[in-house]
Amino acid sequence: MLLAKDISRGGVSGNATTNGGELDAPIAEISSDSIPVHPMGVKPLGNQYLVSGPTARQSLGSLGRLPDEMILQILEYLDISSLKNVGFTCRFLYAFCQLDELWKALFLEASLQPLAWNGSWRNTLLKIPTGWRARIDCSNVFSDVIHRPFACAHIALGKYSLTIPEVNRIRRFGQLSYDEFAQNWSSKPFILTDCIQRWPVCNDWNIQELKRRYLGVEFRAEAVDWPFSIYHDYMSNNEDESPLYLFDKGFAEKMKIQVGHDADAVYWPPECFGPDLFELLGEERPAHRWLIIGPKRSGSTFHKDPNATSAWNAVLEGSKYWIMFPPTAQVPGVYVSEDSSEVTSPLSIAEWLLEFHQEARALPGCVEGVCKAGEILHVPSGWWHLVVNLEAGIALTQNFVPKSHLADVLSFLKDKPDQVTGFKRDVESPYDLFVDRLRTNYPDLLDSALEELDRRNQTKKRKWEEAVGKKNDVEENAGGFSFGFGGEDDDEIP
Repeated sequence: MLLAKDISRGGVSGNATTNGGELDAPIAEISSDSIPVHPMGVKPLGNQYLVSGPTARQSLGSLGRLPDEMILQILEYLDISSLKNVGFTCRFLYAFCQLDELWKALFLEASLQPLAWNGSWRNTLLKIPTGWRARIDCSNVFSDVIHRPFACAHIALGKYSLTIPEVNRIRRFGQLSYDEFAQNWSSKPFILTDCIQRWPVCNDWNIQELKRRYLGVEFRAEAVDWPFSIYHDYMSNNEDESPLYLFDKGFAEKMKIQVGHDADAVYWPPECFGPDLFELLGEERPAHRWLIIGPKRSGSTFHKDPNATSAWNAVLEGSKYWIMFPPTAQVPGVYVSEDSSEVTSPLSIAEWLLEFHQEARALPGCVEGVCKAGEILHVPSGWWHLVVNLEAGIALTQNFVPKSHLADVLSFLKDKPDQVTGFKRDVESPYDLFVDRLRTNYPDLLDSALEELDRRNQTKKRKWEEAVGKKNDVEENAGGFSFGFGGEDDDEIP
């Protein structure tokens, strides 16, 4: 990876500066094959083989026997004062103790409400003025653990979104009727380019306008609840590898806006998706709509939407890159537990793009696309998806249950009750509640969905019996040498 000369700190879009909280035009752009020089001069580990002089690691003494990953784990146990003091011992540990992820964890652990964002988690926690940093030369520090997060925070996202193979591109339409959606597209991703333009928020909302209207309103951004004024400052001036993503489910109440088909509604669900069957649950419906705001590089790692629901995501400002896979796909770099209750992606979005993107886009079923301002993307039930902001932006999203995926949702609610999310605690059985409402309002649709579930279960049972039967035939006809552990009384494990 090439090193570029130092560039200015990123603004809301990752390459802009701020002037009194307002955004100026971009002043620098990082090429696709280079990153800026680390502000302390830290270099990747491999670079140490190109120098002949002493390295900072040699001053660690006995601690130098430990790999960098273990040193980082030890530092994660320190409190604020200890972490600050350890950084004064030598250049190598000084560089380590400047890692902002360490200070972010301490900030979140302290549950503080900052009076202002000072440009980094360390500066904000220690109340150090924005932009202040001790000028200590760490150019003889060689560490991937320190350098890689910085490199990932400065990768050029454009090279992933501008080179999408034709076969992978998410289909784009101007509009789509409900019949077309139900018959052909309810199980496929697509983008609509002429669907949400009549929403008042399409013309009224942008980041600066939201700052003006909702300066003091607190929104949820992952693990923090911050006034929008502070989150705006964070968006404008951070170098996090994975920036905080504002993702608030109570935004309509906080902003005092109407959603739906009332005369004063600021937006409404697109008609092409048809009736949303979860609307039958009324006040007992799980969380289903969110306001999403984030700077460049923010987004979501691979996941499926909750409760087997489908979703739409409408971009009001900015643009988002999506990469998606069918429900049964094995996504590179994503590890799923046997019962699908836990999904582990040990990489940030940037690391996943660097390590697995090329492999992933070559897999069957992979689709990719960029959803721009004024466009809306459909996420089918069960599809894996990763999404990242190519620039600072605003989006609205909503999960829904279309008629064509009712069987999927019923199956999830019934067979995976421990994975059902979003319902209030007093709802003892979301499955029974949903079935009761469907039986009252859509009895024929419910019967069809239950019949579909029964057919699926019979098919699974038949395939299992065929697989077990073939195995038994092989074992009965097997001869010659055999090898195994345990006695003859051990239970057979299929």
